[in-house]
Amino acid sequence: MCGYKRFLQATGTIRQHFRQEGCADRVKIILQIEGASSSTSSLPRTRGTWRTLRDIVRREGGRGLWKGWVPNCQRAALVCLGDLTTYDTVKQWILRNTSLRDTAVTHALSSFSSGLVSATLGTPADVVKSRMMSQQYHHGNRGSLYSSSLDCLTSTVRQEGFWALYKGFVPVWTRMAPWSLTFWLVYEEIRVLAGIGNF
Repeated sequence: MCGYKRFLQATGTIRQHFRQEGCADRVKIILQIEGASSSTSSLPRTRGTWRTLRDIVRREGGRGLWKGWVPNCQRAALVCLGDLTTYDTVKQWILRNTSLRDTAVTHALSSFSSGLVSATLGTPADVVKSRMMSQQYHHGNRGSLYSSSLDCLTSTVRQEGFWALYKGFVPVWTRMAPWSLTFWLVYEEIRVLAGIGNF
C-alpha cells in the first residue's frame, strides 16, 4: 500500500475517533480514577456518568468536555500509525520472505505484530492523555498540573523516569491485541467476500 493511502486511512480514522469519543473520553477517564484518595486525585469524587458530565459543564463550561482532545488525537494518530503500517509491512514481509501464503495464519501473525507496535507507540500517549484529562482545569484554560502534552510528558519523565510512560502497557496490549486480531481477520475476509481482494 502506498504511503499516501496509509496517511489518508490514518487521517480518516483519527477524524472518526475524534467525532465519536470526544467529550465521552474525558468523562470515562474521570470515572476511572474514582476511588483515588483526595491526595492523589486532582478532581473531586464523582457519582456516575451523567453527574460527572454535569459537574464538568458546571465547573468549566461546555468546552471543559473537550479538555484533553489534543493528547487524545495524538494517541489516536500513534495507534493508527502503528496498526496500519505495521500490519501491511509485516504481512508483505511474510509473503516475500517465507513460504506462508495470504491466509488467516499470515493475517494473525501480522495483526499480532501490529497490536504490539500500536501498544508500544500508544501507551506513552495514553499516559499523557489520561493525566491531561484527569487534572482539574482553572479559569483561563490552565491545567492544575500540566500546561500542555509536552509539559506532561517531560514532567512525567523528569519526576518518575522514562518507564513511567509505559505504566499500563500490559493492559493496553491485552486490549489492543485481540481487537487487532479480530479486526484484521474480519476485514481481510470481508474484502475477499466482496471481491476486492486482500489488503
